Amino acid sequence: MMTTRADLLAALCRPRTDALDAGAAAQLQALVPDWTIDNGRLTRSFAFKNYHRTMAFVNALAYVSHTEDHHPEMTVTYNTCIVRYDTHSAHGLTDNDFICAAKADALYQQAAVPA
Repeated sequence: MMTTRADLLAALCRPRTDALDAGAAAQLQALVPDWTIDNGRLTRSFAFKNYHRTMAFVNALAYVSHTEDHHPEMTVTYNTCIVRYDTHSAHGLTDNDFICAAKADALYQQAAVPA
């Protein structure tokens, strides 16, 4: 089990077929505190200065998602991107969702210029 944000950032996604129980999901959610668990999906809204910054983040996250082979649902507007993760094959949340959430946070902190 991963116990730090650094553990999440260092991990790679692997195929998963069974979802985490609520306790394990809550422990991992604490490592990505800007995310919430909403209707069984790990969710966060990212705010940006303008559309260009929003799309730069979306494209960077798409690249990470492709590399990890774990793809979120994204809702994109002019200055906001809402990202939702869950693992369809597991019918719930797995550690892959939290790994990708931590990597999305790192992208936002390092490359994006927030609003």
